[in-house]
Amino acid sequence: MNDSIKRQRLDTFMILIVVLLVIISCITLFSLQNTLPAAIRGRPFYIYQGVWFIAGVIAVGAIMLVDFDQYRRFAMPLYWIGVLSLVGLFFLPWAVRLNGALSWYQIPIVNTTVQPAEFMKLFLILALAHVIASHNEKWEGDKNLKYDFILLGKMFALTLPPFYLILIQPDTGIAVVILFIVGFMALISGLRWRFIFSLVGITFLITALATIIYLTFPDEVSAMFADTEFEHALERIQAWQDPTQYQDGSAAQAIRSALAVGSGQLFGKGIMGTEVYVYERHTDMIFSAIAEQFGFIGSSIVIVLFFLLIYRIIQIALECRDPFGTYLSIGIVGMLTYQIFQNIGMSIQLIPLTGLPLPFISYGGTSLIVYLAAIGFILNIHSRQKSFMFETENR
Repeated sequence: MNDSIKRQRLDTFMILIVVLLVIISCITLFSLQNTLPAAIRGRPFYIYQGVWFIAGVIAVGAIMLVDFDQYRRFAMPLYWIGVLSLVGLFFLPWAVRLNGALSWYQIPIVNTTVQPAEFMKLFLILALAHVIASHNEKWEGDKNLKYDFILLGKMFALTLPPFYLILIQPDTGIAVVILFIVGFMALISGLRWRFIFSLVGITFLITALATIIYLTFPDEVSAMFADTEFEHALERIQAWQDPTQYQDGSAAQAIRSALAVGSGQLFGKGIMGTEVYVYERHTDMIFSAIAEQFGFIGSSIVIVLFFLLIYRIIQIALECRDPFGTYLSIGIVGMLTYQIFQNIGMSIQLIPLTGLPLPFISYGGTSLIVYLAAIGFILNIHSRQKSFMFETENR
């Protein structure tokens, strides 16, 4: 290993946070096992989650064995593997449609499913970090409008294939996560702030115009998206706008989730104190179970743990001695931040429902392994450092 690389101990603070989140996950899943739908009632999802956690820890160990600098060599091959796995969903016989989305592969040997879009998020972060770092090395000290457009074009070209392939599954939740990943990475990519503000302004105007059109012509917009992949997403937005009108349909899950959160009050009802039935409670809606059983205090502890985790990753990103590591870290921050906000927000009817799990807590093997792998990259970055991109020279 290069002598300029400074080896450090593992970040025990971050490891402790992640372990606590997984413990909370297993406790919550244990308490829910007899309240789930009849088809899956009694299944030991907390044990399954523990097994997936062990698999994720093995993945972290494998990631830690390699200098994170070397992942630049594998970034683009992994990206294309991810894209091909998304394309395969529309052709391969192992692809299965669950909850209306063609997003999974069925693995018959172990009788489980794998969601390639989850891996694609991490592969895209690696590819974007590599492309941004390479671009800035080439254009060092020569930033102008041409620089901005070329870098933005490269980022757009990388983002469009996975974004489109995920959107048409349809999985609007992960598609939006990808946009937030790109947005976070664009902020620290080297694009000039004038250019970024212009992009934000254009995005805001387009969003405002689309909102005005939707609010002015709701029936016409609904008819436009009827019988398309996006009809379900539009129904969720409508249910969020007027939950009473859709209380027996699209809004039922959100209403029940909010009732469960409120019923927990300050200290909650205790383990196995679940009384309000919420569909998908062991996966996407698990925060409502935490709030009901452990109350405001318990759910606040979870939020604080997430805040500390994000804060620590940002610290490591700023301390990183290699631009590639910084870009990679901020991409992971974007992925985690949006998913945490989205999942908790939809559980309290702050924003419309999407099928996004709560990182490290919702049951799901693919998602847990991906989040742990992301933490593995952060731990790797922390333990191997080169020149700091924001550091002033020691005098």
